[in-house]
Amino acid sequence: MSAPFQFKQFSIKQDQCAMKVGTDGVLLGAWVQYNGIPDTILDVGSGTGVISLMLAQRYSNSEIEAIEIDQNAFQQAVDNFENAPWADRLFCFHASFQEYFQEVEDLTYDLIISNPPFFSSSQKSTDESRNIARFEEALPFEHLFYGASKLLNDQGNFALIIPFDKEKQAIEIAERMHLHPQRITRVKGNSESPIKRSLMQFGFEKKAVDISELVIEISRHKYTAEYIDLVKDFYLKL
Repeated sequence: MSAPFQFKQFSIKQDQCAMKVGTDGVLLGAWVQYNGIPDTILDVGSGTGVISLMLAQRYSNSEIEAIEIDQNAFQQAVDNFENAPWADRLFCFHASFQEYFQEVEDLTYDLIISNPPFFSSSQKSTDESRNIARFEEALPFEHLFYGASKLLNDQGNFALIIPFDKEKQAIEIAERMHLHPQRITRVKGNSESPIKRSLMQFGFEKKAVDISELVIEISRHKYTAEYIDLVKDFYLKL
């Protein structure tokens, strides 16, 4: 069994999860913003539960619900939630997002967040759990944005991290659901590398988009001040 991943205020067991703790999820959990403190948060495709736990640390009064389709990842997220300092505010459901948004009635969230699967079918492996965690067929953007638009409060926000080359597609799909980009941060590994990821935050209000760029490393394992400032409350070491 692999050792848990230790953060400053919580730890993550991940030996049963196809997708381990990674930069994408930590970036999203640290980057997302909400005007005030969200009463209710939904984490779509929670995996280990790392984003939910980060948000529980950041927002001391928020109730956080997570959805995970894979049985092993669901059980691991439940375990991680139960062992966290904020166990009384964390809940996980074993379901697909499609099942969830079709069955839930009269329930909305202030903040919905997702680190969704985005690999294409040509990259599939023989590990079905890994495929569910990684491949977009499990949760197409159309379903993700439709569900978010259905479950989001009028003043709420929906945030996700996706490959930069899918940014335009995401905006086009979101617009059809009356969700508009409000913040976009494009992420590069270093100053010379191409943009790899887009951190995106949407809402029903149409306004000027706050666009920025984040560079993670100056050189190998030497991090930029901007990246350190973003994640310093979570990582033990940088």
